[in-house]
Amino acid sequence: MNTDLDIAQAAKLRPIAEVAAELGLDGDDLELYGRYKAKIAFDALNRVLSDDSRPNGKIVLVTAITPTPAGEGKTTTTVGLAQALCKLGKKAISATREPSMGPVFGVKGGAAGGGYAQVLPMEDINLHFTGDMHAIGAAHNLLAAMLDNHLHQGNALEIVPHTIGLRRVVDMNDRALRNVIVGLGGRLGGVPRESGSSITVASEVMAILCLSSSLTELKTRLGRIVVGQTRAGAPVTAAQLKANGAMTAILRDALKPNLVQTLEGTPALVHGGPFGNIAHGCSSVLATKLARKLGGIVVTEAGFGSDLGFEKYCDIVAPSADLPPDAVVLVATVRALKMHGGVSKKRLAGENVAAVKRGLSNLDRHARNVAQMGVPFVIAINRFSGDSEGEMAAIRAHCDGNGWRVALCDVWAKGGEGGLELGEAVLAALEQPANFAPNYTPEMPLLDKLNAVVTRVYGAEGVTLSVEAVSQLKWLEEHGLGSLRVCIAKTQYSFGDDPKGGGNPTGFKINVRSLQPSAGAGFVVAFAGEVMTMPGLPEVPAAEAIDVDADGNITGLF
Repeated sequence: MNTDLDIAQAAKLRPIAEVAAELGLDGDDLELYGRYKAKIAFDALNRVLSDDSRPNGKIVLVTAITPTPAGEGKTTTTVGLAQALCKLGKKAISATREPSMGPVFGVKGGAAGGGYAQVLPMEDINLHFTGDMHAIGAAHNLLAAMLDNHLHQGNALEIVPHTIGLRRVVDMNDRALRNVIVGLGGRLGGVPRESGSSITVASEVMAILCLSSSLTELKTRLGRIVVGQTRAGAPVTAAQLKANGAMTAILRDALKPNLVQTLEGTPALVHGGPFGNIAHGCSSVLATKLARKLGGIVVTEAGFGSDLGFEKYCDIVAPSADLPPDAVVLVATVRALKMHGGVSKKRLAGENVAAVKRGLSNLDRHARNVAQMGVPFVIAINRFSGDSEGEMAAIRAHCDGNGWRVALCDVWAKGGEGGLELGEAVLAALEQPANFAPNYTPEMPLLDKLNAVVTRVYGAEGVTLSVEAVSQLKWLEEHGLGSLRVCIAKTQYSFGDDPKGGGNPTGFKINVRSLQPSAGAGFVVAFAGEVMTMPGLPEVPAAEAIDVDADGNITGLF
């Protein structure tokens, strides 16, 4: 069977200028990165976004049930649905996140879709692409360097070193960097203190880039980043270190959305990449706004399940950027439902309708989450080759019994053609009114916001705060940060904070160990359970299978 890479390398790509022309963009609107990828110039962005004669298209948000190691194919579904809608005569554009090289070389793999529903050039997108990840890392690490230099040069702001929450970042899974001591080497080495590194996609700079609609907004938000506290307990920001101007200069080109194409030559925007379990998990608002103006329908995704990326899109992205979803696709797979029904990954082969039925309680929880947001939705059964007709029929019968729209999705094997049933169902959903409302309002106290998310979305009984989190909550409210939204960082494998939870747990609470301000992004990050901002590589990293031949052809990417 052909791999994703085989299929991608056999595809014949259109010049990106040709793809852009079909969207009404000309050569002057593009900043080319070779023949097949380009950034949209600021002049074009400003012209398109301010053009009142262009109506806003519809937003279709793709989410999923609780993910498992078996994989759900959410990005594949997103890309395949956009291809299908184009086949149905609609002007559709997919808007997805940029992959992090950490997962590419680790376990998960890339985020360019799969099979015949990919964004291309796949190798470029999964590796360096247009350099956005590197720019974000450089801007973040510039702030870290200026902060340590400030301490070394006399510490005029009277920053207390042990209050510094800013860590350095690297776009790689490197557990050895989780906890380090910086400033060693004597007087010229700086001020010694405990620190560490996070993966680039966990950086507040990434979140800020993805939530900013202009360079001016980007610089303002960067200036709000809280790096530590003074001796008097006041927050110290990047603006006080005079770092946000230079950071914006580094990020100038990274703010521009990237235009590529799907395997079928339809337009695709790939921009930004915050993780859904430790950040807000959605592509940039600029890419979504641009796609909404250039096309009739934008198909975008939110990281992991409805309890993570979907919730954060609804409570962070949509309210702050005025981008409410018009319809939602909830991706489910036979394989994942079997695992939620108690089957191990090693025993997924062979029909097991009973396990699928047991796992449907997980689908029920996610469907409830989507429905309570007031947005029409469709259940997409993302087909894998080993799925039996009986197993898929059990899912369809369950959805029909609950009155939910449901459609088979076979885009990995058939591309847009395999997504026509889903495309028709989505178009029917878009005909229905959406009465979107977030889970909380900014005026609510931070603790009430946390409880609103964990009770309404996770099905938990509430939150419990560690002693440290209680102290941090008081500090946040005392310093005017209580009106920020909340971004809960937790495992993607369960509704709770236990990664082994799975299924449809009840009678639990969310244990919040730390509350950290991301004031520039506009939210407070609540770290729940043992979730980490720096993953590690597995026993056998995917990197071991990746190579390049003498002609520059990459192999083993997946």
